[in-house]
Amino acid sequence: MPLLETRALNKHFGGLHVTADVDFAVAEGEVHCLIGPNGAGKSTLFRLMLGEHAPSSGSIHFAGEDITGLKPFQRIHRGISVKFQVPGIFKTLSVRQNLEIALQHHHGRESLDGEIDRLLAFLKLEQARSQPAGDLSHGQKQWLEIGMAVSLKPRLLLLDEPTAGMSEDETRATGDMICRLNRQGTTVLAVEHDMTFVRQVADQVTVLHQGRVFAQGSMDEIVSDERVTAIYLGQGHAHAS
Repeated sequence: MPLLETRALNKHFGGLHVTADVDFAVAEGEVHCLIGPNGAGKSTLFRLMLGEHAPSSGSIHFAGEDITGLKPFQRIHRGISVKFQVPGIFKTLSVRQNLEIALQHHHGRESLDGEIDRLLAFLKLEQARSQPAGDLSHGQKQWLEIGMAVSLKPRLLLLDEPTAGMSEDETRATGDMICRLNRQGTTVLAVEHDMTFVRQVADQVTVLHQGRVFAQGSMDEIVSDERVTAIYLGQGHAHAS
């Protein structure tokens, strides 16, 4: 049984059919990347899974339960956590205080400090613990928010373009972090553009195109699929015409 599954999922915005009959599944324990050209419907599908958009038709299931009607906070309580593209950190508070806010409802005082220290080490932010979060580099801000998202110990972590704007080194370090989280038992679904990152982390890759599932498989299978190459290479031509 998949951990997360969508069945015949549709979303219309007025006359625009943005998500079209999407059957999609994420298996427990895998890192699954969702890719596709601009306008493919990735962000809409992501927001449907989160409960930010209600589907026009179809259903969403998590751990065997139909969660289509659940609000975002109810989905979080079920074990789904999310990190958006733009970090939602508290910029004037220290790195440590940001983690404390994320963790405080889930740990007693005696275990809180140890958990914060563990996360700081995992995120490679020990040296920055007392810095205002707003002073961190772009990559470090993204890592802090990943830390805040995984502080809930989710079964499923949703990542929206986690490496956007990162340097090559930061992107590689983020990939290492995602792989370590996965080895610790977190299932990950990432919407991503950076194919080097996707190759580094993904067990399975799903390609969306015009709101539909276009292809699915391992990274090697996706890269060798001439139809996938065509929609990516054709992107520039489509905008030009």
